[in-house]
Amino acid sequence: MRCTQWRWVPQDLAQEARERSAAECVDRAVQCQLSAHDDGEHYGLLDDLGEYGTALWLRWQERTEVGLVVLPDCPVVAPGPDGEGCCLFACHTELHTWENTLEEVSCPS
Repeated sequence: MRCTQWRWVPQDLAQEARERSAAECVDRAVQCQLSAHDDGEHYGLLDDLGEYGTALWLRWQERTEVGLVVLPDCPVVAPGPDGEGCCLFACHTELHTWENTLEEVSCPS
């Protein structure tokens, strides 16, 4: 299950993100992309950068310490021949994105 924390992107950081990103549009609010966690840092994806294998993230901790950070993409892929790549950044904590999906629930007959 993904973290439920959301953060508004401060106007000055939104402007900086637009200047640094390949796209000219940046979301005004982002959800933390990590697995559910109670404390520590949160990371919301703003945009992939023009540089191969990097992305621009909004990093925050509770109600303070908000900033932009450029991080390399996580290189890990799911096992198997058609392994899905992780959509987070290198050295992230918690689960990879393909491990973070809800399990299918079967309905009783």
